[in-house]
Amino acid sequence: MDINFTPEETAFRDEVRAFLHAELPTRLSTKVAQGLELSKQDQLEWHAILNKRGWLAAGWPTEYGGPGWNPVQRYLFDAECALADAPTVLPFGISMLAPVLIRFGTDEQRAHWLPRMLDGTDWWCQGYSEPGAGSDLAALRTTAVRDGDHYIVNGQKTWTTGAHHANMIFCLVRTDPSAKKQQGISFLLIDLNSPGVEIRPIRTLDGAHEVNEVFLSDVRVPVANLVGTENRGWDCAKFLLTHERTTAARVSNAIAELRRVKESAARAQRNGRRLAEDPVFAARVARVEIEIANLQTTSLMILRSASDGRAPGPESSLLKLRGSQIRQEISALLRRASGVHARTYDPEQLCADSFAEMTVPEPRGLTATAQYLNKRKLSIYGGASEIQRTIIAKSVLGL
Repeated sequence: MDINFTPEETAFRDEVRAFLHAELPTRLSTKVAQGLELSKQDQLEWHAILNKRGWLAAGWPTEYGGPGWNPVQRYLFDAECALADAPTVLPFGISMLAPVLIRFGTDEQRAHWLPRMLDGTDWWCQGYSEPGAGSDLAALRTTAVRDGDHYIVNGQKTWTTGAHHANMIFCLVRTDPSAKKQQGISFLLIDLNSPGVEIRPIRTLDGAHEVNEVFLSDVRVPVANLVGTENRGWDCAKFLLTHERTTAARVSNAIAELRRVKESAARAQRNGRRLAEDPVFAARVARVEIEIANLQTTSLMILRSASDGRAPGPESSLLKLRGSQIRQEISALLRRASGVHARTYDPEQLCADSFAEMTVPEPRGLTATAQYLNKRKLSIYGGASEIQRTIIAKSVLGL
């Protein structure tokens, strides 16, 4: 799956490798490699290390604090981070909201919010999905009524990843209830410490607390926190969703995860021989390798098209769809490779720092089932697979 790079690109890759070798804390890489949950403090630690080097906001232009990398450099950075078991930078502020602010925000909004993303002052989450408005996002019912210099917001958001750690949320709200579904929607930035905000945890299939419900009751939001034009928030939403679907594919993470599968299969014994030598298992691994190679090419193409500030097109839906399917298959292969060690687990144990120090025959096996269950969500979040197929059918195939 190697790609031929220029000498300059190879030198950049070596620079990234040297940085990761010197700066990535072993404690963090061990937790990532073993599939353990990272705390907010873990995330902030890696966030600060990258920001100090100027490499946190890989996709930002230099004038806003980004490194100004081209698409190949961004690809190489992501790939090397994944192979080094570095924590993934949470996308909600850096990779999702920031492009929206750069495209649709005011100078004042960019000057205020972007530096706070970089230094960790603000920790963002996404307020899109609602009960009854998930894949059909335009059916949202959260309202925002103008009251002088504020909006009064009422409603509920759900499946809100990381809201229990965040202090800010970007939300889609309905500002004109008489308009058609995709009209009359606005894009607001809301302080989660505001009176009237309540966050309730949701336990996912793997037993983890990753997502939440967010209730908004008469929450006052400054009009200055409106991004773009009132009632034209759907433009921001579509722009953001294409970035979310592109990053959701996590091509580099898939490469790293498949490497772990191969390592486990090389150790595992089935019927007197290594699992890696089993022809059925080997064929499944080979198929995933081919799919990842295709995904790499598509990912680089999309990054290149977005390098001038344009949002990725409908091909981002293809990337998200195939990326989800591939990572789910890899999680199934890891369970298979872990054998009896992919046993029933204690979710609380998976959060313990001491777990990383345990000596077990197959350390990744203890989290394989949790990862398999957690990755069932990939078919839903960021736009369900059925929605992605519809977008592809209409926009790419012309059906």
